Amino acid sequence: MPLPGVLRQLLTAAGPSGYETAPAAVFAKAGRGFTDDVEIDVMGSAVARVAGTSDPAHPAPFLAVVGHIDEIGLIVTHIDDDGFLRFIGVGGWDPQILVGQRVELTTREGTVGGVVGRKPIHLLREEDRKKVAELRDLHIDIAARDGDEARGLVRIGDVAVIAGEPLELRNERVVSRAMDNRLGAFIALEAARLVAEAGGAPGDVAALGVVQEEITFGGARTSAFRLQPDVAIVVDVTHETSAPGIEVNEIGKHEFGSGPVIERGSVLNPAVYELLQEAAEREGIPFTVQASARSTGTDADAIHLSRAGVPTGGVSVALRYMHSPVEMVQLDDVDACARLIAAFAQSLSAETSFAR
Repeated sequence: MPLPGVLRQLLTAAGPSGYETAPAAVFAKAGRGFTDDVEIDVMGSAVARVAGTSDPAHPAPFLAVVGHIDEIGLIVTHIDDDGFLRFIGVGGWDPQILVGQRVELTTREGTVGGVVGRKPIHLLREEDRKKVAELRDLHIDIAARDGDEARGLVRIGDVAVIAGEPLELRNERVVSRAMDNRLGAFIALEAARLVAEAGGAPGDVAALGVVQEEITFGGARTSAFRLQPDVAIVVDVTHETSAPGIEVNEIGKHEFGSGPVIERGSVLNPAVYELLQEAAEREGIPFTVQASARSTGTDADAIHLSRAGVPTGGVSVALRYMHSPVEMVQLDDVDACARLIAAFAQSLSAETSFAR
């Protein structure tokens, strides 16, 4: 299974939280391939909606399938007189991952390349060699001669992402930055496309690529308020558990090739979970189950509280090396997630109840 073209485009579009214009445009263009009802709202979230087939007098529930299109990144806070850029993280970073990385800054004049630098190990004091780097110890070097040249290229508030193309490996596995969560956005699109290809589902189905999940859940919050779905499925990533050091007692066992990870938990609607499990069993799709308590750490935490409440479920795809430039996924798991959600959409009817 080769890397789908739309997913490649999503992965290579730079879009840290609050700066998602490029991936939103990719999402909207892909949505127009199967529906004319596509829009990008004032927050920057993209929606592609497929009309339902049920009697308008007795409509089936309107389903929102939600994946976030933002990624973690960096934002420039200061440009010194020697031309070096200081920055802070947009979203959650392990600073060790950034040392020595190539980056691409999105500026008013286009993309500017650079590297993340740190004092070389040769020059570190013995006690400093034992310490982990912090973001304040790092800088971005764009090869400027001085501060004036750097300030002519980059402004404070410009953002950066790690540079690099997706890499296809063996066993249908692919690595890239921004898998979290362009995968979820792609799965939402694929589920809606499968519904459209089948002639529609009983209720409307909208694929949403929402913004700012890594910082505020802002896009999910505003999109759920505006669209008023009757039910939502949030698609995100979770930790693949066969890699060294992962504690399955804490998060369950979710290995590559085991299909979608369906989540159960306090903020998630139990009827939605049961319908997802039934759809998986009916379609012969393998799956695993993940439990959460107080919160899910995904857009579901915002969506389920929208207006008077939205019955919400969670479907994840197993991912290795989260929040790094080498996030790894197995593509048949991605395909299985989309097929599961499309089957869930087809199972809804005017009689479906989400009452607890």
